Amino acid sequence: MVKKAKIDAPKLPRDLDSVDFRAIYDEDEPELSACTVTGAQASDIEIEKIICSKVVVKNSSFTHARLERADLMDVVFENCDLSNVLFHKGIFHRVAFKDCKLTGADFSEAHLSHVTFEQCVAPLSDFVDAQLKHTAFRESSLKGANFWGSAFQHVFFEKSDLDDVQFKQMSLKGIDIRTCTFDQLHVELESLEGCVVSPEQAIGFAKLMGLNVKEQGQS
Repeated sequence: MVKKAKIDAPKLPRDLDSVDFRAIYDEDEPELSACTVTGAQASDIEIEKIICSKVVVKNSSFTHARLERADLMDVVFENCDLSNVLFHKGIFHRVAFKDCKLTGADFSEAHLSHVTFEQCVAPLSDFVDAQLKHTAFRESSLKGANFWGSAFQHVFFEKSDLDDVQFKQMSLKGIDIRTCTFDQLHVELESLEGCVVSPEQAIGFAKLMGLNVKEQGQS
């Protein structure tokens, strides 16, 4: 049985000031702290090394934004459109994505620790060479996502769509995908060692190995 590790939720103060996200554009060192951002429309912006701490972002759109090397701690994104956002080499600690659209979002070479994706739509998202620790994907669509070369430590997939996901050049040891659905995965056999699967999924993987799986009595 795979023992579940605790994932810490974002630590937020009870009262947060409401701010206009556009105020950050004029700052030499862009930073948001202890605030709520609602209804921001910031598509196609480019801000490198933005720092966010104890921030809640709701009902906002950042499509195609370039937020490379972002440093986020104790942040919640709720009902936000983050499609095609570049989070390359970002640092995420105690961050929650809830009901967000993350189509094509780029987390390549990012470091994620105590991060949750809940009921998110994240097809074609990119986690190439990322470090994921204490991270959970719950009831989310990851169809066509790419985890090539990433490193997992206490990563959980629960009731999520993993169809056509890339899990190559990495290890799935201890990763439980029994509650997830997929028609195919792109994975090397050695990467599957120690992965926890359902009996039905095991039959599918056996066929990938070239085994001829038959019920007893079948010719």
